[in-house]
Amino acid sequence: MAQIDWSDQSEDDLQDIAKRISKDLSYYADVTIEKIYNAVERLRVFPFSGRIVPELGIETVREIIVGNYRVVYWILGERCEIVSVLHSKQDLPKKLLSE
Repeated sequence: MAQIDWSDQSEDDLQDIAKRISKDLSYYADVTIEKIYNAVERLRVFPFSGRIVPELGIETVREIIVGNYRVVYWILGERCEIVSVLHSKQDLPKKLLSE
């Protein structure tokens, strides 16, 4: 079973998403964040279940789509590191593309 680690950036991303959504509907913010956490949990058993990030084309850099959000993660041996959670209309951060 893979270990799941959340980077500081991905935790900040989740907080920003929750704040943005809760301006309109706080209930929907909670539901969205819960869906993201639930989707990430399946990576413990199936770390390669996400698709390869198209912009990168690297086998170990993957993403899962949850509603309108992309959860980008790296597979590092027996663990998955969630590196970013962003709206599907956003471009990958330049920092992520260079790593």
